[in-house]
Amino acid sequence: MTHVEDELTSQPECWTRAAAAAPGHREALPAPGERVAIVGCGTSYFMAQAAAMLREGAGQGETDAFAASEFPLGRSYDRVVALTRSGTTTEVLDLLGQLKGRTRTVAITADPDTPVMQAADDIVVLDFADEQSVVQTRFATTALTLLRAHLGLHNDAVVDDGRTALATPLPEGLVGCTQFTFLGRGWTVGLANEAGLKMREASLAWTESYPAMEYRHGPISITTRGTATWMLGDAPEGLADQVRATGGLWIPGGLDPLAELVRVHRLAVAVAAARGLDPDRPRHLTRSVILAP
Repeated sequence: MTHVEDELTSQPECWTRAAAAAPGHREALPAPGERVAIVGCGTSYFMAQAAAMLREGAGQGETDAFAASEFPLGRSYDRVVALTRSGTTTEVLDLLGQLKGRTRTVAITADPDTPVMQAADDIVVLDFADEQSVVQTRFATTALTLLRAHLGLHNDAVVDDGRTALATPLPEGLVGCTQFTFLGRGWTVGLANEAGLKMREASLAWTESYPAMEYRHGPISITTRGTATWMLGDAPEGLADQVRATGGLWIPGGLDPLAELVRVHRLAVAVAAARGLDPDRPRHLTRSVILAP
């Protein structure tokens, strides 16, 4: 078993632990009414997108998401939340340094022995969700679960769906597809972006991701026999029929969207295996991007 396989199968248990820990981090995490930005790089940026939409949708306050390298320093926020598994990513550390003394910051990380511990004002350590793999799975979904629980949006059904996602066979013919498109709405647009990234990282697959309503505005033109379109969350009316009419494979998102992402993790490993690739050694990637001064 690869590190990725071992780590992705532990996600339901990690989610349970993160949800239980959330009340203990209430002071570090954003309070209702605060103007908040959530930042990250790569996978963490896409989790930031999902978390920002969830928080604003819950009526907790204006919430933006940015790649750490693209943060608008001219804007004013009450708190900035940085997601960083490694605690060593250059762009995140640089941003936290620029915000020091100006804006309250909190870092959610997996490693308590890294520079981010001194860079942020508050720290949430999810060391039980740390990973050996380059490709993120459980840390990303566990950090998002922590934030969902903080918003009162997590329940046991999410964990049950996660276990179902691990136990249920993938749809027939999916592994053999030549192209994958992931669609989302609202907070699941971030998950769709992450699903596409996961497939690219682990299996070198041709993937795209879009807000679901945008799919009709051009991207559906690539859909044909041998391609797959996967909906994370509820689909717009009529879209499934349009995709099926092209000859493409439509995958409905019947589980909680976070559990659907677990199914994507499994698909990425399966496609990698079918192509003779090692998902623990993705091409050109390292566990953390650390730039030389």
